[in-house]
Formats: sequence, structure tokens, C-alpha cells
Amino acid sequence: MMAASLLRRDKKATAAHLKADLNRTDNSSGVRQLQELLDVVLNPEKPAADAEALDWCKCLIAGGEGFDEFCKTVRSYDNATLCGLVWTANFVAYRCRTCGISPCMSLCAECFNNGDHTGHDFNMFRSQAGGACDCGDSNVMRESGFCRRHRLRTGENIPSIPRDLLLMSEMVLPRFILCIIQYLRDGYVEPGEIRDLQKVLQQLEPQISFLEELTKMGGAMRTVLTKILTNQQAFKELSMGQEENLYAKKNYDKYLSALKNSGLVSVEEKGQSAAADVAVGAEGGEDQDGGQSVGQRKRVKLSSSTKDPCIIESLKHKCFLEELLFWTIKYEFPQKMVTFLLNMLPDQDYKITFTKTFVQHYAFIMKTLMKSHESDTMSNRIVHISVQLFSNEELARHVTEECQLLDIMVTVLLYMMESCLIKSELQDEENNRHVVVNCSEALLKNNTYWPLVSDFINILSHQSVAKKFLEDHSLLMLWMSFVSFFQGMNLNKRELNEHVEFESQTYYAAFAAELEACAQPMWGLLTHCKVKETQEYTKTVVRYCLETLQIWFDAIGFIDEPAPNQVTFHLPLHRYYAMFLSKAVKCQGLDLDSLLPDQEMLMKIMVHPLQIQACLSEIHSNMWVRNGLQIKGQAMTYVQSHFCNSMIDPDIYLLQVCASRLDPDYFISSVFERFKVVDLLTMASQHQNAVLDSEQERPMLEGALTFLVILTSLRIHLGMTDDEILRAEMVSQLCMNDRTHSALLDLIPENPNPKSGIVPGSCSFEDMLSAVADFKAPVFEPGGSMQQGMYTPKAEVWEKEFDPIMVVLRTVYRRDVQSAMDRYAAFLKQFGIHTGNPWPPYKERTPLHPCYKGLIRLLHCKTLHIVIFTLLYKIWMDHQNMSEHVLCMVLYLIELGLDNQIQDNKEDEEHCHDSWFPGTNLLSNLHHVINFVRVRVPETAPEVKREAPPSTSTEASSYGQVKGNSVTAQVFSLVAERRRKFQEIINRSTTEATQAVRPKSSSTRWVPPGTPPQLVTEILEIRESMLSLLIKLHQKMSSKQNSLSASWLEDIKSNRLAHGDGITAIERILTKAATRSCQIKRSIQDICGKVCPPVPPKKNSPTDKKAMDKEERRQRARERQQKLLAEFASRQKSFMETAMDVESPDIEAAMDLGASEVMESEILYDCVICGQSGPSTEDRPTGLVVLLQASSVLGHRCKSTEPKNLPTSDEEHVYPADTCGAANDVRLTLMQRFFKDSSCLQSVSIGWDGGVYVQTCGHTLHIDCHKSYMESLRNDQVLQGFSVDKGEFTCPLCRQFANSVLPCRPGRGTEAGTWHTPTNKKTSVLVKEVEELQEKPGLFPTESNLSKEMELVIKDIKNTTQKKYMDYGRNPGSPDNDFLFMYSVARTNLELELVHRGGNLCSGGASAAAKRSCLNQLFHVLAMHMRLYSIDSAYNPWTKLTQITTPSHHSFDEERPEVPMLFRDVPSLLIIFVLTMPQPLRKEHFTCVVKMLYNLQFTQALAALSTKFSSEERQAWSTSGALKKLSSSVWSPQSIEFSLQQFCLPFLRLSCLLQHHLYGDNLTGCLEEEEFASLAVCLGLLPSAPQPANTVQSASCLEWPVNTFDLVTQWGAEFIAGCLSSPPQTLLVHDPQWAAPRLLQLPDNYNIIFQYYHRKACSACKKVPKDPALCLVCGAFVCLKGVCCKQQGICECVLHSQHCGAATGIFLLINASVIIIIRGHRFCLWGSVYLDAHGEEDRDLRRGKPLYLCEERYRVLEQQWVSHTFDHINKRWGPHYNGL
Repeated sequence: MMAASLLRRDKKATAAHLKADLNRTDNSSGVRQLQELLDVVLNPEKPAADAEALDWCKCLIAGGEGFDEFCKTVRSYDNATLCGLVWTANFVAYRCRTCGISPCMSLCAECFNNGDHTGHDFNMFRSQAGGACDCGDSNVMRESGFCRRHRLRTGENIPSIPRDLLLMSEMVLPRFILCIIQYLRDGYVEPGEIRDLQKVLQQLEPQISFLEELTKMGGAMRTVLTKILTNQQAFKELSMGQEENLYAKKNYDKYLSALKNSGLVSVEEKGQSAAADVAVGAEGGEDQDGGQSVGQRKRVKLSSSTKDPCIIESLKHKCFLEELLFWTIKYEFPQKMVTFLLNMLPDQDYKITFTKTFVQHYAFIMKTLMKSHESDTMSNRIVHISVQLFSNEELARHVTEECQLLDIMVTVLLYMMESCLIKSELQDEENNRHVVVNCSEALLKNNTYWPLVSDFINILSHQSVAKKFLEDHSLLMLWMSFVSFFQGMNLNKRELNEHVEFESQTYYAAFAAELEACAQPMWGLLTHCKVKETQEYTKTVVRYCLETLQIWFDAIGFIDEPAPNQVTFHLPLHRYYAMFLSKAVKCQGLDLDSLLPDQEMLMKIMVHPLQIQACLSEIHSNMWVRNGLQIKGQAMTYVQSHFCNSMIDPDIYLLQVCASRLDPDYFISSVFERFKVVDLLTMASQHQNAVLDSEQERPMLEGALTFLVILTSLRIHLGMTDDEILRAEMVSQLCMNDRTHSALLDLIPENPNPKSGIVPGSCSFEDMLSAVADFKAPVFEPGGSMQQGMYTPKAEVWEKEFDPIMVVLRTVYRRDVQSAMDRYAAFLKQFGIHTGNPWPPYKERTPLHPCYKGLIRLLHCKTLHIVIFTLLYKIWMDHQNMSEHVLCMVLYLIELGLDNQIQDNKEDEEHCHDSWFPGTNLLSNLHHVINFVRVRVPETAPEVKREAPPSTSTEASSYGQVKGNSVTAQVFSLVAERRRKFQEIINRSTTEATQAVRPKSSSTRWVPPGTPPQLVTEILEIRESMLSLLIKLHQKMSSKQNSLSASWLEDIKSNRLAHGDGITAIERILTKAATRSCQIKRSIQDICGKVCPPVPPKKNSPTDKKAMDKEERRQRARERQQKLLAEFASRQKSFMETAMDVESPDIEAAMDLGASEVMESEILYDCVICGQSGPSTEDRPTGLVVLLQASSVLGHRCKSTEPKNLPTSDEEHVYPADTCGAANDVRLTLMQRFFKDSSCLQSVSIGWDGGVYVQTCGHTLHIDCHKSYMESLRNDQVLQGFSVDKGEFTCPLCRQFANSVLPCRPGRGTEAGTWHTPTNKKTSVLVKEVEELQEKPGLFPTESNLSKEMELVIKDIKNTTQKKYMDYGRNPGSPDNDFLFMYSVARTNLELELVHRGGNLCSGGASAAAKRSCLNQLFHVLAMHMRLYSIDSAYNPWTKLTQITTPSHHSFDEERPEVPMLFRDVPSLLIIFVLTMPQPLRKEHFTCVVKMLYNLQFTQALAALSTKFSSEERQAWSTSGALKKLSSSVWSPQSIEFSLQQFCLPFLRLSCLLQHHLYGDNLTGCLEEEEFASLAVCLGLLPSAPQPANTVQSASCLEWPVNTFDLVTQWGAEFIAGCLSSPPQTLLVHDPQWAAPRLLQLPDNYNIIFQYYHRKACSACKKVPKDPALCLVCGAFVCLKGVCCKQQGICECVLHSQHCGAATGIFLLINASVIIIIRGHRFCLWGSVYLDAHGEEDRDLRRGKPLYLCEERYRVLEQQWVSHTFDHINKRWGPHYNGL
């Protein structure tokens, strides 16, 4: 019972005692004691949550000292040279492509910032699956990129560790790990039972965390752990448990049963081979899965194909590590376990053992993954581990050699896909023996296979591993059978009758699977087949591809014709074959023919890719509409940038290879057959098409011709270098649209291994970009839409490199082709090259690689020439369904033929009597005249009526121009003659074609079933050659009779023919042909010389006429529409000018309600709703559309003009105490401490924070109209960006956001005239008059609609801001409070206008704000309301301003005194006086008030100045003369005069602005230094005699009503009385000037903000926010959307916006780099002020490139904040429901 006694003692003492015992030479007793103690402490029968055991382990391991000290000691012996920091999902890490050897390399922020990566190609990224830092690992990255700590290899010179330090750990930890394993075994339940694995894991949390802590102690501890985890002996002894311990026995049985149920194991050693069968066919495990028998799915047993029966050995665990991994998998990779296992990786021995263990469990991982419900999370965790193991080439090679890694991976993948195979229905539905994956299975839909494929791609990126794979033939065969599972998956069948009920979206899964499981491994293998030495590999792959293809053709029962109305976009076997062929020819110098199969196989190979091309055309011709949108989605994905180089490019290349080796006539006829346009190719004007509707004929014909042009002109795999390809791709993308750098990177197909992120010739991506494009820096448009930095093609690129064919190949949306053509046309117009509608330019091609020369034969084959001739004829004759595009493509083909001549002309001896043309060469065929053609036409056709010319027979025999039934038959008779192979496919099961060859068949009538008009054979007289048709088309297009004179060839300048329309194209072809053959030159001159007016094709049938009329009518309608639109546009423009043009002097007097020119008559307003014009009356008032918003912009002003900096370290802070809002608050609170409340509330203004700002768009409406407008909005179901219930709406005319209507006061009666006329009354008289006016009691306005509306507006104004910004008095809601709030609204609006004018009135003029200003109306509404409060005459400040009063002693002294005049805020007094006097106020009275107040302001200035003097200065001044003297003292120093002027300026500015709004006086502009004088003159303080500015003295503006000395003395006495109780200095206003409001200054580099804030804890909840945000006004750090900081259901950002900006908040989202604006109950994403080097935003930091502050954007943001225009400029607002 030793253990029991030990347990009772102190843990530390026991540990120390045991450690001492164990250190003796004979330590057996110590060992025994320790084991007994551990038996008790680590008893697995105790609940895991018991913390006692953990404490004991910590103490024992530390051996008596504190655990923390022990950690420190062990860390000091850390000998690791790798960082190895492990992170989980969402962690921010870095990747540097310049330093990485493996594409998966990543660094933690610390190592990245401590390394030198300047100028490297790096980016920051958010880890998706988790990862580990590779710093210090030279297998994965170059040493130059290591950080300082790991570059110095600090670990190497560390002293070796003392033996006794880790002695206890070695004894205790094996038992601890066993204990964890026993808990895990215990938690396991049989498959049938319900299991809650999470619960088991939660209880084990502390134990696993403890293991994790141990790994972080550094290399020394990791070595100990490795020893324990890999020690087989210890595992044997401990794992079984002792015999007598029942628990342990049971526990071990559970483990065995779990192993057995992994479905991949047999416990009996003897059944080794049987085990493998079970493993692979998984019969044992399958039945438990159930669900395998679903549907008629045919399971295929794999055991036959497995190459080695032992590939998936039975799992036998030999050490703790293996069992730990087993349970980790069983429990679906708990995060903590994964982190622990990864934290151990820096230990080399561990790394190797762990990797082998991982590989050994690979099959089991796959089984678990397939059954898992959380396959996404699990996938991420698997990859988190595997990417660390397989990215290292050394390790990967080692495991490949030792553990058959490749075999395991391929088998496991095969096995996995086997679980979801179905029968293929391609081709022969009944007898098809091929199986394909079922794309609707979860396995494919959810990408469950992703981790395994990703590992496979990862190991194939290592040369040594890839070579092993390519050398192993049986593996290659296995892989090909894996690829063939995807061949023909997701088959589409064309719906012919009704629309599909349910659109399946399986195509996403199919495309993803082909890309990830087939194409990416293919690119991986191709990167290793680049040089001659690897020829053998390529040959092998090609051989196996062909074998597998042959097997596939047999399995689907393919003979010669593809099944109709079926298409699959997935042909990975074809694409493997194509890509390896291309590589072999391009890089390895192999001969193409040696790799090609026989002709028959080539014919089969070409069928399916060609089917896809034809179907693309069908889909775009709307023939598949009944299959729903998803079929269009497939057509787009097939050509989309991430897929095109693995799909359409190999397909086209394969077709090019087939075309270069097969008979050209056969190929061409197959193409027209596939595109279903054979029937259309007849000389007759009418025909019947068995397979197409007439509206589909034209697009299908265009499709067929375009495909032929692409086929013959595309050179991507036929001889272009990588750089040329990159350049062509880049040009085609830039021509479609200007592109941002990132969009371009994304749009250009990555050629080599797509995982590496390396674009072809990646080093030259930037160089190439600068060669072909110009950078357009981001501009900011005034409308508020943010531009990004764009690249646009250089002019010479448009001129020489624009390639419409490449554009057509690469466009996902058809509109992009049009966009490219429009941009091309604009370029030609701009440079004066061509003004009309240009045709796509013809581009010279790079020369063909000699291997592919056969492709040119397509352009020189009779079948194509017949088609070209027929089409030229049809276009010239205006047959239906021809188009400009058809002609364009026909001409392109002719030109390609002229440019690519065939050298050997041996074919001419094959001169068969019935061919149209004598030979195959295009040049000789061009001028060959064809006289008669025999066609089959419906009886109704116009051709039938004519008599056949008698000379038919002779002509025919002389030339051999016997034309049989339509070209169709002719085309195919040619082929029939050459190829009787392929079951004479041309006969189309009737004998029509063969008969057609014999002229006498014209007598027989063959009637196709079900066609009403009979077909008859007619002979047409043609007598044209291709040349003559071209020249006639030229005449037709230029609509001139003889557009080409006989000598034109001599005069032509070839350079002007490069760009232009169809006319230019024909001229270009004729010149080319003429230069290449004299015979043609002669023919051209003949034809041009003969020029006879061409007979206009007869309008034969009424249908043609109808068609023409229809066209004409359409044209007219179009013109009418254009005209209407133009008219509408001009009207709109003129409206915009009147409504929006801020600068234009506006005639509408409504805008400027005080203009002195206004006539006596009343002002008329236009209502923008009913459109009537009229005055505003008491009964039917008119109002201005206004937006009321609370604003704290003024309150955020500071004294200094420099903005504050955003803190980016713990030392920096933003202090709000020096802001205008804070200063005013302090001042008011202080006043209220010493003076009477009601008096305080009239001595200052509030509204610095949360003041109400009123702005208008200048439009007016009747208030009753507005009400009905609101009603209609309320009933409108459309989602609006605003809330109608809150009174919000948009102005019906200009759509500006608004939320109230400000009534305009009626009329402007006759008083207006006398209002302004100055009378020369003395000042004293005016003072008296003002006093009397103030005494007049306020008249209560009569009850009318107008007064009701005015009250409502006041209510609106009050509701705009929060309660706390209105109640400053002792008793909230008192009249005094109301009074203060009212006049402060006026003050706020005046002050804000000053800020918008730049803080002064030097600019003068009406300024931008005046046109939209509603101050005049606002004043009237406020004045009406304020007249209700009269000021008690005893307290009227006017008397104190103008009279000497005898201080009356109050009988009750306890009441506080009034605020002394010197403490009062002068502008507030001005507004109070103006608003409380009867309106309208005469101008002379206004001037009088301003004069009196100026006296006070001046005195305050002196007082404030004197407090700044030292006592000596004060002495000097007071002796030099009394105050009166001072007022005129000329010799006062400049500095004093300057400060006095500065002190009085704010008051003068405000008065001037007020006068401008009340009386419409113009503000005159001036220089800044003359501002004081200019304003004084304007206000009438100075006579208007112009004086030199510098002599204006502030004192000369004074004008005293009574003895100056007495008045000032009286003010001083009040002041002194006040001072007895209060500190005077603080209440004297020291400096009324404030700098303009600014947002915080941001650092130039975004990373500074990001690194400091993204890990920073929130000050409120002390957690690191998931979405941290920063207020750009005050620098507060808040949690966006954080539930942690919610108060009363409102999230922190919204709360902060109310507190800091009175419901306007500007927040920078740290993790997204974007700014959001919160305005009241709405928010919007504003955009980003940080852009990367290419002028682009990086929202959500997806690209992670370095970002820099864009000053212009930040200025715009600040400008919108200051001018309160967020609501108007930003369009996308949404409600935030307090959730931000």
C-alpha cells in the first residue's frame, strides 16, 4: 500500500523523492513505487474529466519543481532548427513563390516578417485546412528565405541535455499515453450502436492539450515523446494489460473488435491473402454499410485487377503511434489530436515513422471518410496532415519505395470510385458494357474524393515519384481504368418534346471531377515529360491510352456513327492521348506518325470530340432549350478559363491531328454532316431540311464554318511557343474588355501543373503584360462608383495582334465577342483607319510544325471548294439564311487557303469526270468556271418555271459539270468514290446519292416520305467562277456598277487592306490571289473589263418580297425608335442640367428665397409630383424635399489642422478630449455648476455632437401630393433600400434620398421693398427699436395646414437626433431646453455650411451649397416656433448689451447668478435675437444687432488676450493709457491686432452667412488676409470706402451705444462677481477657431493595420473578435456582428455609430480591407481605400497581395463624411437590423 501513502503526501515532495530514488544506481524500488503510484493515479476506470490525474502527471514529470519552471528549463535545451508551428483553419499565413521549392510552402507571420522577402512574389492567405510553418526546412523552401532565427540554426550549438532532467518524463509518459488510448478504446462502440464521439473527445480535451503543451517544449521533449510513441517493446507490454486486470482485458477486446470492423483487416495471421481480398473487394465491410444494393447498380469486383494481394495489409499495430493514429481516424480527426501529431513533425525520426504509419492506414482513412457525415471538416484535417508529409520529396520517395505508396493511392482511389458506378448509356443503351461514375452521388457532389486526389497530385509533383509511376506499367493500366470511369459521364440527352421537369445540377460535380481527378494528375505527369530522355514514358502512356480507348469503343458498342441527340463533355481518355501527343512532338522530338493508330481508329477517335463541337453550336442555336439552363452552363464551363486548357484545347488539337491524317473530303463532309447543314448547301433557292428548323439553319451554318476556321487557323498545340501562347491568350482577354491584373491572371489558362499557381512562362507574365497593355490608373468618378486599375490593349496590339478567332474560342458569353468587335471598331475610328462597321481582321498565323502539315489539305480539297462556291453563289443571289458572318467565314477560309499553299500537286491526275473542279489546289480552282448545275428542288420553287437550256448535254460532257441532286449528293458522291469504307455512310440508307452521279437519273423521281411538295430535278445555268462571284459580291456590297476597274490591281496599296469591312476583305483576297498566280491576275482583269451590270436577282416569289418588305419595315421601325430615344435623351439631359447643375446661376427664385431682385409678386413653386406651379398658401402649402440627419461632424473638429494618426501599436492612443464636442460639453457643465440654469442654456450652443443637419435637393412639392406619394410607396411591394414607415422616400424627380418636407412660408408681400431700404437713423434710435421689437409678444399663428406642417417638421427635427443630444438642462423637456435645441439647429446648419465652404468666406459667391440651401425656410420654421417662448425682459441680454443697469439686489440670494456677458457665446446670442424678433426683420435692425454684438465679441477678445499676458506686459499696457485710448491706438503691435481679428472672425463669418441667407446679399470673394475687412464692410461695421487691407483695425469697427468705459466696466464687474465662485480662465473662450473635421490618418501600408488589429483582443469582451472593425472617426476598435458585445439586442458597430457619430459610422473591416458606412438603420459597403500595386481592391483579402493607401479615395470618403452625402452618392443600401 505504498501508493496510498504516497498519494496522501504533498505532490511536489513525492515527485522530488521519487526522482531522487530513480537517480540512484539501483533504482528498482523507485521504479516499483512509481509504477504503483501511476496504477492508482492513471486508472482508466476513473472518469476522464478528473483533473487530479493531470496534476499528478505534471508534478511527477517536473520532478519536484514547478511545472512552469520545468518547461523553461527544457525549452533552453531546444535543439530544433525548424519552426514547425502548426495552425488550424482560418489562421493567417504567408506563401512566397520566390522562396518556395514546393508549391504548398507556407510561413507563419513571425517567420515571414523576420525574413527578407522584399520584391518577392508572396501573398498572405487564410488557411482553409490548416498547415504548418516550413521555415528552416530546406526540402520545401530555399534557405535564403529562412527567417533570422532559423537561418542561424540556433538549435545546433545547444548543450546536450542532462540525463536526469527528462528521466521522470520517460517513466511517466508511456503510462499517460496508454491511459489516453484506453479512454479512446473505451469510447468506441460497435457499428450498430448510437455513438457520441464528441462527448468522449470533450472529456479528453485537457489530456490531449497537455500532450500538445509537451510538444511545444522544443526538441528535447519531442525526442522523448518520439521514443515512447515508436517503442514497440513498451507497446507490447502495456497495450494488452496485465493478465489479472479485467478492465484492461475488456478494453483490449474492444480495440480488436474496432480493428475488425474497419472492414479492411483480418485478425487471423494465416489468412494473409484472403485479407487482401476482403480489403479490396471489401465484402466483409460492405454489408454493414447497407445501401450498396441501391438501384440496379452493378458492382464490379476489384480484386481481380489489384496487382498485389498485400497492398492493403491487415492493420497490425506495433507501437503507440500507430494505435493513436488509428483512433484519430476512427474519431474522424479531432483537431487537437491532429495538432499534436503535427507538432511532433520537426523530429526527423518521428516524421519517417509517422509517414509510414499514415500510409499504412490510408485505405482505412478512405473508408472512414466515405462514411463520415462531416466529410468537409474531415477532408480538411486529412489534407492538413498529408500536405506536411507528401510535399517533401525525400520523404515521398522513401515511402514510395518502402511502402508502395503509389499502389496504395491508386487502388484506394479506384476502390472509392467503385462505390458509385452506374451503367453508361452512351451510344448503345441496351448493350453498353461500360460503367461510369454517377455524378449525383454524394461522393462526387460533395467532392469527398478531394483529399485523396490532392495527395496524389502532390506526390506526382516530385520527379522521382512520377518517374516510378510512369515506369510501372501495371500501375499505369490501373490508372487508365480509373480514368475511364469518367469517360462519358454525365450524359446529356436532348429533350425533343417538352421541357425537363427538373434541371439536374450534376454537371458541377462532373466538371470538377474531370478537372481534379483526371486533368490535374495528367498535368502533373506532363511536367516530367519535357525532355528527350523521357520519350519512353510518353510512348507508354500513349500506348495505354489507345488500348483503353479501344476497350471503351468496344464496351459502348461504337461502330461508326454517334448516337443522335446525345452529348457528353467528358472524354478524359481522348484528352490524355491528345496532351501526351502534343508534348511528344513539341518537347521530345518524337515523330507523330509513330504514335498514331490506323485510319479506322482515327475516324473513331474524331467522332466524339467533333460531336461536342457540333453540340456547342446546337446549344447556342437554342436547339437544347428544353434541357433547361444547365446545358448552357455546361457549354460555358467547357470553354471557361479554368477548364479550357484541359477540355476544349485538347479536343480541338485532337481533331486537328485527325484532320491532318484523314482524307480531307471525308473530314469536311463529316463536319457538315455533324452540324446538320448538308441540306442547306444547295444552289437552289429553296430546300428541305430533315433535321433543322429554318431559324436554326443560319446559326448552325455559321457554327460549322467558324469551327472550320478555328480548326485550320488555331496553332496553340501546332507550333506556338509558350510565350506566344501566353501573349495570344492575354491579347484575346484584353480585347474583350479592359481587365484588372487579378482578373487577367485568373482568365489566362494555367498551362502546366495547375496547383503550382505558375502561369506558363510565369516569369514573363508581367513583362508580357507590359508589352501588350497600358495601365489605366484607378480614377474616382464623381458619381461615387469606384474604378479599379485596369489594363487596356496598346494601339499596336489592336492593329497587328487582335485575333477574333482566338476571342471566339475563349468567350464564355457570346456578348464578349461583340464587345471585342465594338472596341476594335472604336480603335479604328479613333485612329482614322476605318470609320464604318469593320469586319473581324484576318491575322497571319505562326508557321505549322512540320508534323501537322497535312492540316492544310483541308483548305485544298474539292468538297470545301464546292461548299465555298455554293455559299458565294447563294449570298450573291440573296438566298435566305445567309448572313454577313457566313460570308466573312467563307472569305476567311479562302484567305487561309491562299496563305497556306500545298507544295506537291500530285493529285491532279485523279481527274474524275464528274468532279466540279479539275484539281484540289485552291488557286487553280478559283478561276475555274462552272456552267451548269443540276439541283433537286421542290416543285414550287421559282427555278422550276424556266425552260432548261437545250445545250445541257453538250456543255455537261465538255466540262464534266454534271450536278446531281443538290450539292448534298454531290459532296457525298465524291466521298463515296474515294471511301467505300465506313459502310458508305454517305448513302444515308437511300440510293439517292449513287444515282445522282449518273445524269440519266433525272427522270426518276424520288419522293422523301411526308414532304408535301415533290422534288424535281432542274438544271441551273451558272457560268461563274469563284473569282467572278467575288468580284460581283464586291460590286453588290459597294453598290457601284463597276466598283473594280480593270486596272485596279496596279493601284492598290496592300497596307491599307489590313483593316476594314467586307469590301476590303474581298480586295485583299483578290490581290493575294493575283500576286500568287498570273493566270488569276489575267482572269481578274478580264472579268473587271467585261463589267456588265449584274442582273439584279429577280424578286421571284411573293415570299421573298414579303421578306424584303419586312426587313424594310423593321429598318424603319428601328430608325423611329432611335429618333425617339435621342429625343428622350436630350430632354433628360436638359432636365439634368436644370436640376443638377450646381454652378449655373439659377433662375428659379425658389432656390434663393431672399434674392433682392425678387419682384413684389409672390414666389411660385413647381410641384414635382402634380407638375402644377403656384404659390405656397396657408391652405395648400408647398414644401422643399429635405433630408434631416443627426451629425457629429462639427464635434469631431480639433484645434490642429493635422489629422490624428490611427494607433498601430500599444503605445499610441487617440484622445477625444481636445475635440470641439468635448470642449463645449465641459464648458456647459462648468457653467451649470456656477450659474443659473436657464441663463446657461442661452449662453452657449449645443448640436456639436448630434446636431440636426438639413439638406435639400432643391425640388418642391405640395404637401398633400407628398402624402399621397408616401401612401403609394407604402403599398409598393418592391423592395426599397429605405424604410417608408420611417418617413423615408426618394425625391420623385431626381431620386435623391429624403425623409421630410420643409414648408415654404407663403408669399413675400409688399414689405419686401421697404425691408431692405436703409434709413439713416442713429444707432441709439435703432437700439431702442430693436428693444421694442423684442418686447412684442409672440403671436400664436392661426390654426392652418401650414402651421400644422411646421409643427410636424419640428417634431421630425427632434426625432432625428437622440434624446441625449437634446437634454442639457437640469430639468429635461423644459422650455429652456427646447429653446436651446431650436436655435442650435440653426447654428449647426450655419457652421456646417461654413465648413463646406472651406472654413472661411474668402471664396464668396453662391458656392455649391447655396443652390441646394434651405436655410431660409428652416429659419422661418424655427422662428415661428421660437416666438412662442418670450424672454423675460428682466433677463434680456439686449439690455445688458446696450444699457448701463443698476444691479438690483435679489431678495433671495440662494439663486445662482446669471452668466456674465463676457462668458456668453456671441454667435448664439445673434441667432437668438434674430429668431425671437418678429419676422421679417428689417435689414437695419439686423445690422444694429450685429454691431452691438461685435462690441461684446471684441471685448471678449481683449479679455482672452489679456489673460495670456505676463504680469509685466500687463503692467506696461495699463500704464500706457486707458482702455478708450487703446481702442484707437495705432501703435498696437501687429501680433495683438492679428489675434484680435482672428478671435472675431468666426463671429463675422457666421453673421455674414446669416445675412446672405436672410437678405440674399452676395458674398464677395477676397484674399485670405483681407477676409476681416471684407466681412466688416459687408456687415456694415465699416463704411464701404475701400481701404488698404493692412490698415483695417479691428477696433475701428466698434460703435458704442453708451459710454464705452461704463459698459465695459459693468461687464467686468459681472465677470468678477462670477469669478468669486468659479475659475474664470476656463470659461473665457480662448480661441473660437476650429480646424476642419478630418478622419484619422491611416498608415500607407495595410499590413501595419492588419498585423496589429487582427489578433487584438476587444476591450469590451476581451476576446479576439471574429470580424474586427475600426472606427475611422475616433479609432475605436469594435466587434462587427459580435454577439459578445451586444447590448439590448444592438451589436457593437451600430451602438458605436450612435455614440460616436449620432448614427453615422465609418468602419474599416480589418479582415476584409473594405469600409462600411452605417447611416441610421441602413448600411452600405463603401469600397476600399487600400489598393494593391495594380490599383485593385482586395475585398476579404482573398489574394493577399500587399495593399497601399489610395489617398484620392480616402479624400473622397472624408469629403462625403463632411458634406453628409453618403446617402446620395452610394446606391446600395440595406437594413442592418442592429446586427452589425
